[in-house]
Amino acid sequence: MEPLYVEKAGKKLRCGYTTGSCAAAASKAALKMLLTCDDIHTVSIKTPKGPVYTAEIMDIKREKDSVSCAVIKDGGDDPDVTTGAYIYAKVTIKDEEGIAIDGGHGVGRVTKPGLDQKIGEAAINSVPRKMIKENILEVLNEFDAVNRGVQVIISVPRGEEIAEKTFNPKLGIVGGISILGTTGIVEPMSDDAIVQTIRTEIRMRKAEGRSTLLAAPGNYGLSFLSEKYQMDESIPVMSSNFIYDTVRIALEEGFEKLLFVGHIGKLVKVAGGIKNTHSMYGDHRMEILSDLSRNYLNLDSELSECVMTDEAVRIISQAEISDKVFPRMANEIKRNMEAWADGKMDIEIIVFSNENAELVSTKDAHDFLTDTLSIK
Repeated sequence: MEPLYVEKAGKKLRCGYTTGSCAAAASKAALKMLLTCDDIHTVSIKTPKGPVYTAEIMDIKREKDSVSCAVIKDGGDDPDVTTGAYIYAKVTIKDEEGIAIDGGHGVGRVTKPGLDQKIGEAAINSVPRKMIKENILEVLNEFDAVNRGVQVIISVPRGEEIAEKTFNPKLGIVGGISILGTTGIVEPMSDDAIVQTIRTEIRMRKAEGRSTLLAAPGNYGLSFLSEKYQMDESIPVMSSNFIYDTVRIALEEGFEKLLFVGHIGKLVKVAGGIKNTHSMYGDHRMEILSDLSRNYLNLDSELSECVMTDEAVRIISQAEISDKVFPRMANEIKRNMEAWADGKMDIEIIVFSNENAELVSTKDAHDFLTDTLSIK
């Protein structure tokens, strides 16, 4: 099977396959071996995106009425912590009709509302469940055994250990990894995977009954909220660089109030209308601060020499215009975010600088902060 490749930033990168694809392939192989009593060493499935995945089958084990086998997760050139994990499927024929899917050792359990599966269910998401069922049905049809019942148990040795390096503990998935994937394909450096994680976290906050969503771009924001306000780090949603996407998802998920808390190095870009704050989409921090300052004093030459925004904060403060420039910046951030939300959300802003010092906030930001601590 020829590897799949994608072009990212001018580089040719190899795609991988999701844990969902691995689970479906292992399930198909195990059932086929159970019905034929013959070992097989490769199996092919069609991924939801279209390409066929041919997986190598490992560690075949037989019992009286079941077969288990594994597929090794290959994330391609994506820095995926699950790469190398063995994704096992144990398939058993049942007396009653139907296909039952559950998680075994190393597959997490859902403990919070708002996730793809209900509380108490194995963290095997909807698309992987559909893939497993479709491939089980394909084998049952092939052997004219559609009236047979099948139980599938997915397990991942070391899954609990691997999960500690993922978002699962924060999301309330305990005991192991999630079996994931909407396309069946892992695209290296996939923006979509990050955005889907953001959406999942926002849905969880909604399911918790929160009326105000709190978001922060990253760990600096979490540290600031924890240190200054003793905020539980499980409350804020981490937006990473996807500021615009976070605003749009919050709107789509029904939030009417949003509080965004972040370091000036990220949020000043939003004052200039930049939707994704990753440096690959441009920097412009000093240009934006120069434009804001120019209304009161021309600091173009001084600010153009700055590498870090905290140095720019020092220059603006020494020029005694910080009480004008930073409120103007915060209001521009607020104005742009509310425009991205089509004017349907009230958005407030808190911006901090190094040493976790609050630099500026918009008018109702601290009221919103209080709201985020309550569940209504």
